[in-house]
Amino acid sequence: MNTKVNPDYLFVNDMLQYKSLSSELTNKNFKELDSVAKKAKLKEKIDELICGEIVNKSENQAALHSSYRSSHTSEGDSNHLIAAEIKVEEFLNSSCNFCIAKGFDSINIINLGIGGSFEGPKLLLESINNPIEAKKISKPIKINFDFITGSDPSEFYYKTNFLKPENTFFIVSSKSFNTDETIVNLKKAFKWSGNISKFIAITANPDEAKRHGIKNIMSFDKEIGGRYSIWSPITQFHLYGKKRSAFLKGGHQADIDIIENKDYLNFVKRLSFTDIIMNSKGRNVRTILSYIWHLRSLPSYFQQLEMESLGKHSNQNSSYKNTGQIIFGGYGPTAQHSYFQLLHQGTQNLCADIISTLEDKKSLAFAQAITQSELLAHGESETQLKNESKINGNVPVNLFLFKKFDAFNLGYLIATWEYRTFVTATILGINPFDQFGVNAGKIYTKKYLANND
Repeated sequence: MNTKVNPDYLFVNDMLQYKSLSSELTNKNFKELDSVAKKAKLKEKIDELICGEIVNKSENQAALHSSYRSSHTSEGDSNHLIAAEIKVEEFLNSSCNFCIAKGFDSINIINLGIGGSFEGPKLLLESINNPIEAKKISKPIKINFDFITGSDPSEFYYKTNFLKPENTFFIVSSKSFNTDETIVNLKKAFKWSGNISKFIAITANPDEAKRHGIKNIMSFDKEIGGRYSIWSPITQFHLYGKKRSAFLKGGHQADIDIIENKDYLNFVKRLSFTDIIMNSKGRNVRTILSYIWHLRSLPSYFQQLEMESLGKHSNQNSSYKNTGQIIFGGYGPTAQHSYFQLLHQGTQNLCADIISTLEDKKSLAFAQAITQSELLAHGESETQLKNESKINGNVPVNLFLFKKFDAFNLGYLIATWEYRTFVTATILGINPFDQFGVNAGKIYTKKYLANND
């Protein structure tokens, strides 16, 4: 991909423009961390990750999400993707024809899942909005998607209160197929529906899905972590066809660039090194703000990616003891009317990532993204504002601007964020692919329930 020179931006290519405002990463910092990266064999570890070697040492597993991205290329193995497409088409066509025969003009599809089985599907449904369509049906029918995620029974009852079991079908998305919240909701759904044929499981543990009586099953590799499952069949219903292919190709382009494009590798390093330096200087909170409404859930998606991957102790040999930052954020325009007050005049040490698009530079959303970036980073002088109105500034900002917001470029940005996280983990000497803290919570909850049965 073409990398162009622009003096106002630290990185520009066909997909993105990146600008750093008020960064505390110096050239000396970059060289020092680059030296650490070389000692940690960063290049070799990136190669190992992409080649499917064991990178999750604590669980003796590879991390195969990049292999799904390459499946839509001429050199990739697309057989499992074709099989997944056929499976979802068959399930949807038969479900829609069933509803049509019963006289319904719509079908409800509810996704039971949490974590990566929710964040990725929700993001793609909101952003690209190209879910699967029924093709082999007798007449058109409207498809309604929704999600049930958590353990509070009110959510299930609220989401199903106005639905009819006859035209409602369930996707059960769970890598392990033993996630407590998902299984609790699955049992409720079985009872509410009364028809096991209206369920399809997407899982890396098909035997467990069969044990629950489900016959429609799509499986994927257990060596794809939940927070990377956006690339897997978990999202097969929610992004389909040419746009799904474009999304995967965008992610694959990042895989190519991280190996072949020195400018891109340095861009990813800069993102990672900036995070590490900010954290070491007490800026352990970062807000991610999207000024693209279709990407209003992207901050939540990145929150899981970063905090599950980097929320661990650093290696005892690492010079940097602070690991993952606290990530929060949301849709920029609404955030401006809530927590931006603290960002501009509070006493916390923060930094920010702001995401927008260059497609409409005259829009209010674009103007807000640019001006808020400048105001957060540089503030206002005392001569311009009274003391009580003075804007602090000194909030370092990473500004990401899509050249065009589409499926390909979204895939590229998400894969870039994954590499940003991977580089940070490599420098800190931690494993970004396990999640024993999450598992501990599950274990203690089960003990509590067993003792209070």
